[in-house]
Amino acid sequence: MTGFSTKAIHAGQEPDPRTGSVVPAIYQTSTYKQDGVGGLREGYEYSRSANPTRDALQECLAELEGGTKGFAFASGLAAEDAILRAVLKPGDHVIIPNDAYGGTFRLFDKVHRPWGVEVSLAKVSQADAIRGEIRPNTRLIWIETPTNPLLGIADIEAVAAVAREAGVLLVVDNTFASPYLQNPLTLGANIVVHSTTKYCGGHSDVVGGAVVVADAELAEKIGFHQNAMGAVAGPFDSWLVLRGLKTLAVRMERHSDNAEKVADFLLGRDDVTHVYYPGLDSHPGHDVAARQMRRPGGMISFQVAGGQQRALDVVSATSVWTLGESLGGVESLIEHPAKMTHASVAGTELAVPDDLIRCSVGIEDADDLIADLGEALDRTRR
Repeated sequence: MTGFSTKAIHAGQEPDPRTGSVVPAIYQTSTYKQDGVGGLREGYEYSRSANPTRDALQECLAELEGGTKGFAFASGLAAEDAILRAVLKPGDHVIIPNDAYGGTFRLFDKVHRPWGVEVSLAKVSQADAIRGEIRPNTRLIWIETPTNPLLGIADIEAVAAVAREAGVLLVVDNTFASPYLQNPLTLGANIVVHSTTKYCGGHSDVVGGAVVVADAELAEKIGFHQNAMGAVAGPFDSWLVLRGLKTLAVRMERHSDNAEKVADFLLGRDDVTHVYYPGLDSHPGHDVAARQMRRPGGMISFQVAGGQQRALDVVSATSVWTLGESLGGVESLIEHPAKMTHASVAGTELAVPDDLIRCSVGIEDADDLIADLGEALDRTRR
């Protein structure tokens, strides 16, 4: 299997040998009959340790990211936490983006920093800035690309070279791009993490996370912590993400098509002061994104004239766009990061502009999305 969609539909998903079912079964079970003490059937004893539905998802994710092994978790943050506990100890230092998902920053700042992990910030679009933050006790470089919510682009190959030079691990949060648009492991990263709640699931009906690793040593560490900590993806959640992956390629193409049109529309508005979208020639990371991503994706952020209140008014005035947190579903979502997804970074170096609006562009008709957004902007113009 070489093509992305072929892998997404078939990897880990052979027809059931007993019934011929072409859809993997949901093994909604906690335990398994043993044929004598220690006589496990295909290695299954307890579903925290292993479950056939979760195994199917993990195999598919590993194939799509070009990794050695995949692991499915109960949420994206559970996946992130497993990585940090597997590779860090008190006294270690990690570099994180100065533009990142608020929940990720909270995990580092409020959970792992008190545990004894040192944290510093760097601009992911500048490999030299990351190099400048490396210390003797640095163990991990953590990047998002594109970043959340300002759509910054990191040159993964360049950052991977910095990490190798320093002898540290590189983790890439690939949630905004999805495995279809970008494969960080093939560009030199050691670990990829996803919130599968987003594009991998794709229908706003499941919460999950995933880790894919490049080598067997990391796989053993992550696998141990997945089992020991127990924040695993349940069978039905695994099945929902696996179903979502089957259509990931076609959805990401439509997300990108629509986002390009919405971004062009926003550029033409005199009441929009800045548009953040890597598909635009004006974006400082456009060339890097074009090199390492198949398409620029479905996420757009923009700033409006009129300040925070205008931004709040706009996100409350749409009808086709749904005001809500999260992203990556088939429906278009709009939100105010400073008050919603990134409220946890208020007052920190990661604080986002209060006139910023973030859009997760769905797969509806682009004309309807543009008309609705235009009407909201017109009605709130001061």
